[in-house]
Amino acid sequence: MKKAVEHLKASDPVLREIIERVGPPQLPRREATFGSVARSIAFQQLNGKAATTIFERLLKECHKCNGSQGRPMTPGDWSPLTPDAILSLTDEQMRAVGFSRAKASYLRDLAEKTRSGLLNFAELPNMSDDDVIEHLTQVKGIGVWSAQMFLMFALRRPDVMPTLDFGINNAIRQAYRKRKMPKAKQVLKISEPWKPYRTAACWYLWRSLDVKT
Repeated sequence: MKKAVEHLKASDPVLREIIERVGPPQLPRREATFGSVARSIAFQQLNGKAATTIFERLLKECHKCNGSQGRPMTPGDWSPLTPDAILSLTDEQMRAVGFSRAKASYLRDLAEKTRSGLLNFAELPNMSDDDVIEHLTQVKGIGVWSAQMFLMFALRRPDVMPTLDFGINNAIRQAYRKRKMPKAKQVLKISEPWKPYRTAACWYLWRSLDVKT
């Protein structure tokens, strides 16, 4: 990561100022598993606190489905979240957890495709970025943005540039003093000097919206 930070500071004075203001990078790490994609579905179009509550409820229901009622859940343990557990949940249970009908259908589609072998998480680390995106977007409700988040935080790919991310585009608008939200073409042009470390650059842009001078 040190090499990435040094490259970004040398390649872009605007990004250098953000890096110096934000401090050392602390990219979150997630497992490249079924649970990570299920989590991304739970978090779609929700703020962090609400999505976290719904995801924790889902974990509890899956814990029960696995016959583990007598054993306490371990914080951060996503192992109860399996395709079989998801497919055993009823519509009523999904609603009680907090999933809309659409999100419940996305989660079931993910579980069905994983159980059938159509979606193979073991193979994802060996695929190119484009192939990972194509593989994950077979699932209903998983678009390019969700697949890119998986690339960044689960597979730890260093050069992902999600041009449709509102937070990144807003950070670029502010930092580079654009009057309007930048289009994808503009974002790609601005990010060209950041290669091959655009994932780290994106993390700094997200954090720049939180850290004030």
